[in-house]
Amino acid sequence: MITVKTTLELRAAVAQARAEGKQIGFVPTMGNLHAGHVALVEKAAQRADFVVASIFVNPLQFGPSEDLSSYPRTLAADQEKLLNAGCHLLFNPDVDEMYPDGMASQTRVSVQGVSEGLCGASRPGHFDGVATVVTKLFNLVQPDLAVFGQKDFQQLAVIRTLVHDLNMPIQIIGESTIRADDGLALSSRNGYLDAAQRAVAPALYCSLQQVARALDAGERDFSKLIETAHQQQLAAGLRPDYLEIREPNSLRPVTVNDRQLVILAAAFLGSTRLIDNLTLDLDATA
Repeated sequence: MITVKTTLELRAAVAQARAEGKQIGFVPTMGNLHAGHVALVEKAAQRADFVVASIFVNPLQFGPSEDLSSYPRTLAADQEKLLNAGCHLLFNPDVDEMYPDGMASQTRVSVQGVSEGLCGASRPGHFDGVATVVTKLFNLVQPDLAVFGQKDFQQLAVIRTLVHDLNMPIQIIGESTIRADDGLALSSRNGYLDAAQRAVAPALYCSLQQVARALDAGERDFSKLIETAHQQQLAAGLRPDYLEIREPNSLRPVTVNDRQLVILAAAFLGSTRLIDNLTLDLDATA
């Protein structure tokens, strides 16, 4: 695996792989990699001949009160994990490389519909930052396929819509959430939790499982289910941000006739914001 810092080096390496007839797979990350990221790279390595990963902590997707400056940078450890997972090329640009004219005048990409509500409401401008940097990275790498984790379910929906609406010839692959033994979805932000908070954190996923069991049993009073889950989270020591039941493709509010559902939630433990989701196919469980 080689590591490059500039767009010129990136394009030259990808062009060489393309000239050799290789299919290009891509996994964009912000670094501080864990087993969930590794699974994305391994999936790309299964489906493509030449795997590119990026590590770039993107300022555009952080709000003014969020943890940009303290976001963990663990490049050496990340490089070892990427190498072992089958990555061929790591793109690790500086901010000035990605935004050479500064961010104030940067053209922004805004994906309507699926970016609204949920994390889009809690983190205004976040998905514009995600869509903008992913568009730039897609233009630089020009991959045949790209792999994203389903833990960030709304982000995945934004990326799918972006690629569809802008006619990008890229296959988007969603990879299942990787969880710890106690059910907590793996996330770089889990590292902010102290021992007591880490013991509480799996309660978020437990509350989603409780909602899923009730839906599977035929409950359709969605407001009641959400309120019960909020109370369950509060009792465990979580501070709910949102919990909603949506249709998984459009992310519109669910109706009693929908059979494909996704339960999405975010909650705080101290200053750490956790997100999770659980998809449910009522036809499969009927």
